Amino acid sequence: MRAAILREYGEPLAVRDLPDPEPGPDEAVVRVAACGVCRSDWHAWMGHGEWADDRVPRGQVLGHEPAGEVAAVGREVDRFAPGDRVVVPFSLGDGTCPYCRRGAGNVCADGRALGFEAAAPGAFAERVAVPTADYNLIERPPWLGATAAAALGCRYMTAYHALAERAALSGGDRLAVHGCGGVGLSAVQLGAALGARVVAVDVDDDALSLASDLGADRLVNPESLSTGESVPERVRELTDGGVHVSMDALGIAETCRNSVRSVRPRGTHVQVGLTTEAERGEVSLPTDWMTRWEVSFLGARGMPPTSYGDLFDLIEATDVDPGALVARELSLSAVSDRLAAMDEYDVKGVEVVTDFEG
Repeated sequence: MRAAILREYGEPLAVRDLPDPEPGPDEAVVRVAACGVCRSDWHAWMGHGEWADDRVPRGQVLGHEPAGEVAAVGREVDRFAPGDRVVVPFSLGDGTCPYCRRGAGNVCADGRALGFEAAAPGAFAERVAVPTADYNLIERPPWLGATAAAALGCRYMTAYHALAERAALSGGDRLAVHGCGGVGLSAVQLGAALGARVVAVDVDDDALSLASDLGADRLVNPESLSTGESVPERVRELTDGGVHVSMDALGIAETCRNSVRSVRPRGTHVQVGLTTEAERGEVSLPTDWMTRWEVSFLGARGMPPTSYGDLFDLIEATDVDPGALVARELSLSAVSDRLAAMDEYDVKGVEVVTDFEG
């Protein structure tokens, strides 16, 4: 099979032929039809994460947003068979730990991160092996095509978990989304579907235009603010004193602090974006101010496999279209250039690999 391999940090991926994976007893092998290219792939490609003992090793097959169909299953797999249409979450649980049993497999004590560790080769490849398939694999509804399902991959389901499950966003709430890349735009679309009024914040007017198309009713470009006006001040002005929920979808210190400062008393900030070399995993926060106004700070990583049914129900009930986020379809050989484009924030919407031979 063809696969894209991390050779050196920041250098083009090596596209090579590798042996097809064979399923272990509890595993399924999925024939990949589409796989999203995400900013988390960029973090891996850049070699970030060593400050948290989370650096992706050289030699790793990257890619963590796959959709396709089952090609083969191990003898212990009961729920799936060859030909089944599936989505693969990137946060893979063992299905047995206390977190998995309570429906939080995304923080499994013995979990694996697809495409980010040697034990879980990724899906920038024609085939990918999925451990504990009966727990981790998700059946893909008939109405959900592979490309749109790949767009659900990490960004969309992360946004859903962050807003609906972690921050408990509800109808009538005000939501601010700081950073309108893939996960930010997903949050805009899902926030509107959940009944919130959404403020989108980004320095790129094209990204803000897309956010408006996806449901944002207020737009803030920090570079267009009047002299002396800050992003939190503008958000609070637009939302009668601040938002109920604010998300940092980028992960730099400025957007994190702006997000925290944008919430109203007893509001919630949810952190989704991972930090870069500049922050190295740590951002200073206005803790006295947060204490005074009882502001909550939450983290959100991926989504438990058990939550996909709720997300599918929301999409079907509201006619939300995750495929509308897909801005470009790619060949496997083009992934390196698109990762490099992320270095300059030069990617709009979601880009998906659909050609694994080119």
